[in-house]
Amino acid sequence: MRFAQLVKAHGRRYRHTVIALDGVTHMASRITSDVTIEYRSVLFDKRKGLANLPLFRATLSAIAPDTLITYNWGAIEWALANRFGKRRRHVHIEDGFGPEEADRQLLRRIWVRRLALSGRHTTIALPSRVLQKLALETWRLPASHVRYVPNGIDCERFWVDVASRSARSGPLVFGTLATLRKEKNLARLITLFDAIAARVPQNSPRLLIVGDGPERAALESLARRTSYSEQIQFAGGTQKPEEWYPQMDIFALTSDTEQMPFSVLEAMAAGLPVVSTAVGDVASLVSAPNAPMIVNPADDDAYCRAATTLLGDRALRVELGLANQRKAHQEFDEKLMATRYSELFG
Repeated sequence: MRFAQLVKAHGRRYRHTVIALDGVTHMASRITSDVTIEYRSVLFDKRKGLANLPLFRATLSAIAPDTLITYNWGAIEWALANRFGKRRRHVHIEDGFGPEEADRQLLRRIWVRRLALSGRHTTIALPSRVLQKLALETWRLPASHVRYVPNGIDCERFWVDVASRSARSGPLVFGTLATLRKEKNLARLITLFDAIAARVPQNSPRLLIVGDGPERAALESLARRTSYSEQIQFAGGTQKPEEWYPQMDIFALTSDTEQMPFSVLEAMAAGLPVVSTAVGDVASLVSAPNAPMIVNPADDDAYCRAATTLLGDRALRVELGLANQRKAHQEFDEKLMATRYSELFG
């Protein structure tokens, strides 16, 4: 998503060659046809690990990029190929971790990152302060090479009139937008919603889950077993998230691991208050008035208290929503992000 944003922002200034290591290129639909972009397939066996380096070096020689951009652990061998081959300007972007590294860094990966990303031609771009601290203190990368580059969104696309939304009638909607993967821990959200709804039965709140993914069947099964199953809606995946935030009154996140989630930024731009587990940079992303609603992931009661407080206080929802909306526009607009990446790529 961010790559598509950057292509759009920079237009014809760059030509692009994309290698999708998992073969998935559906984000191509977000890129306009007037941009010079080529998609390449590289047939390799992930199980061979470092034995793939000669192939990767040969591929880089054939493409001859001015800048190599690698994303996350899955592309680390390409960083190694550049580190120990003909060295090109290299920007490595690390967004976060899967469930295998949610609680602790794997020692082998620490050493490989330290080796692959410490070259003088490499800059490491990180969208969260938590990742920045990790890169400096755990991976021990050179401080001069590490850059904090927060994610950005099209704030105008997600703008909602907060006052008008708060004045509408009907049950309040507790909503989230996420890929339904294990690390998002939406089972926790469904279980907590059951407890939250029991605390405010007079409000008949609804839970709206927008997104799709491998956990959907299990989550739907769990929802059917709750006391308030009729108040839970699975909306499925969407290419237009901006159409869903206006239907929510409170945005909810219950992830086990995050860094700088786009969904929180989008919810902020839409003028929503956020109740969330304190993962990654979420506590510092939201506005200062919203910060008390970001709670320890192990404290279910604190999460329920925060949610029920928001459900019962219209004025507080408006206050936090407006504060979040202002902060999103001031600090996390995609134009700011594009400018920051231009400095790295240039």
